[in-house]
Amino acid sequence: MTEPAPTEPAPTDPAPTVRLRPEIVAMQPYRQGRPAAADAFKLSSNENPAPPHPAVLTAIAEAAATTNRYPDATALAVRERLAERHGVTPDEIIVGAGSVSILAQLIAAAAGAGDEVVHAWRSFEAYPGLITVAGATGVPVALTAEARHDLDAMAAAVTDRTRLVIVCSPNNPTGPAVGADEFARFMAAVPADLLVLLDEAYAEFVRADGAVDGASLVRRWPNLVILRTFSKAYGLAGLRVGYALADRPIIDAARATQIPLSVTGAAQAAVLAALDHEAELLRHVAEIADRREEIVTALRGQGWMIPQSEGNFVWLATGARTTEVAELLAEAGIIARAFPPEGIRVSIGEAASVATLLRIAGEVVRTL
Repeated sequence: MTEPAPTEPAPTDPAPTVRLRPEIVAMQPYRQGRPAAADAFKLSSNENPAPPHPAVLTAIAEAAATTNRYPDATALAVRERLAERHGVTPDEIIVGAGSVSILAQLIAAAAGAGDEVVHAWRSFEAYPGLITVAGATGVPVALTAEARHDLDAMAAAVTDRTRLVIVCSPNNPTGPAVGADEFARFMAAVPADLLVLLDEAYAEFVRADGAVDGASLVRRWPNLVILRTFSKAYGLAGLRVGYALADRPIIDAARATQIPLSVTGAAQAAVLAALDHEAELLRHVAEIADRREEIVTALRGQGWMIPQSEGNFVWLATGARTTEVAELLAEAGIIARAFPPEGIRVSIGEAASVATLLRIAGEVVRTL
C-alpha cells in the first residue's frame, strides 16, 4: 500500500575528494514529505488536497507557449497586484521561488560567520540547514509545554551576535499561532536594528481570535519582514511561489542574494489567476479549517493532548514511539510526517482520510 521512505545517506558513504565546508558535508539535506501510493492518503507535506482551479490550469497552459523566453525577473505584475492589496509599493515586495527561498535570501543577507540566528524549536525543519549554509550559528529556543513559541525566552536569547530572529506563526509542525499582543511585546523587547522575520506560510488557515496578522503590521516596525506563500492555501505548491513584505532596504538586500530568474513565467501567471479566483479558493481553505477542528475535537476526545493548531495540520506527540506510530498509520494508508523522537505532523487532507486517521489514532492512544 505504501512506498518506502526516501533513502538517507548512509554513514559509510565515501568522503568527498575535494575540499568542502565540513559543516555542509555533515548536514543532512532537506527531506521532503514521504510519498504515498495511489491507494493511500499523502498527509506528509501540508499540501492543499484540492486540484488546481481550472483558471490556474488555463493560465499555466498559456504561459507554456512562451517557455522559450525568460520570465520577468522581478515578477512585476505579481508585485503590483500584491502591493495594491497590502497598501505598499511594488518595491517593498519581493517574489521568490517559494517562501523558503526568500527565507534563505534574508538569512544570507543578514547573517554570516560569527553571527547568530534565533528561532523556536521544534519549528520549520529547514531553518537550521539554511542558517548553516549561510555560515551563521543557529540558536534554537525550546517551545513551551503547550508547543507554542516562548517569545520571552527568544528575546532573552538575543545577543550582540544576533542578526535575525525567525518567528513561525502558526508554528510548523506543532500548530499554535503567536498572539498579536505577545508579538508586539516581543518587538518592543528586541533591538530596533535586529531583523525579525514573521513566517506566515499558513496564515490563511488561522481562526484564533487575537492571533498575529502580518498583513496588519506592514510598516509598523521597520525591522520586520512578513513572509507568505502561495503553496498552501492557493494550491500552488508544485510551482513554488512565495513573497515577502518589508521596507525597501531589506527587500533590496534580499534581491541581491536572489538567484536570478528563479520564479518561472508559469508560476507568475498561476498566481495572478489564483488571485482572480481567490474567493473560491478561500472557501476551500475554510472547509479545511472546519475539518481540522473536527479532527482536533475527535482526537482530544480519544485522549490525545493536541495543541491548538491554526495551520492545515495537527500534531501528535508520540515521543519515543514516533517511528512505530508513523508506520502503523502508513500501513493503514495514512502517510504522515514523523519527527522522531518527538511527534508526528498529520496534514489535513481529503474528507475520506478522516475516518482512517481517527481509527488508527484511537487504537494507538490507548497504548501510549
